[in-house]
Amino acid sequence: MKFSIVKNRKIWYGLSSVMIVGSIVAMFAFGFNFGIDFTGGSIMEIQTPAGLSTADVSAAFASAGYEHAVVQPSGNQEMIIRLESLDETAHQAVLTALKTKDAGLQELKFDSFGPAIGSELRKKTITGIVVVLILVCLYIAFAFRKVSEPIASWKYGILTILAGLHDVIVPMGLFAVLGHYLGWQVDTAFVAAALTILGYSINDTIVVFDRTRENLTRQVGNETFEETVDKSIKQTITRSMYTTLTTMLALAGIFIFGGDTTRPFSLALLVGIGIGAYSSVFIASPLLVTWEWLKKK
Repeated sequence: MKFSIVKNRKIWYGLSSVMIVGSIVAMFAFGFNFGIDFTGGSIMEIQTPAGLSTADVSAAFASAGYEHAVVQPSGNQEMIIRLESLDETAHQAVLTALKTKDAGLQELKFDSFGPAIGSELRKKTITGIVVVLILVCLYIAFAFRKVSEPIASWKYGILTILAGLHDVIVPMGLFAVLGHYLGWQVDTAFVAAALTILGYSINDTIVVFDRTRENLTRQVGNETFEETVDKSIKQTITRSMYTTLTTMLALAGIFIFGGDTTRPFSLALLVGIGIGAYSSVFIASPLLVTWEWLKKK
């Protein structure tokens, strides 16, 4: 007896429900540890002739009362530090603490911006994502306009967006947990990762949907819609797995061998792209069959 992905869709729905509910609970329970890109703060750029490590600089900031300062290497003997907003007195106190580690340390740049700018950036980010999702949905509805039976073309667009949101919510829940326990921040790098995840998810889902569209237009005999969708999934699953595994291997290398600054970004992509490959095969396409079944019922 051949294994049917679509016939066992209740199993996949159950797994996704656990992941989504768990992620939403984590987001509400812990919230997000937003970076200064969204909350406002200060950015320092320094040069350390003594070649201090990021751990040394982080320790200096911690001794001055700024345990959550994010230190990133930038070029030869240079570092960028992001932390909460500093007034001039606190700024000078931090510099003094740094110079106890390296007397020749030089400050190359110091900027502060308030929470109003961070709030405006957050609103623009949300608006941009919503607009992109609407445009993607409209484009898919137009591209699939010639396949209106048994599922209307706009439903392909809706399910593509739902699968994309599914793939972004899980990393968001993970980062809510990591932010609470490890201090990992949600910043513009995470937004970039989320948009990349959306792109991969939409691409994977459309590949499967497009094969379903092709099979529907060439359909012969008494094959049911469920059988057509299941056949389309099996025809594309190998390609999806190879593409995803290749990408994830590269990301795993960055996560393991990259520095602290790239680790959150690569982990978000690892989780999101992996979940995206799962949802395009086991969630989006079976939902087509479920929607068609509900219409009949």
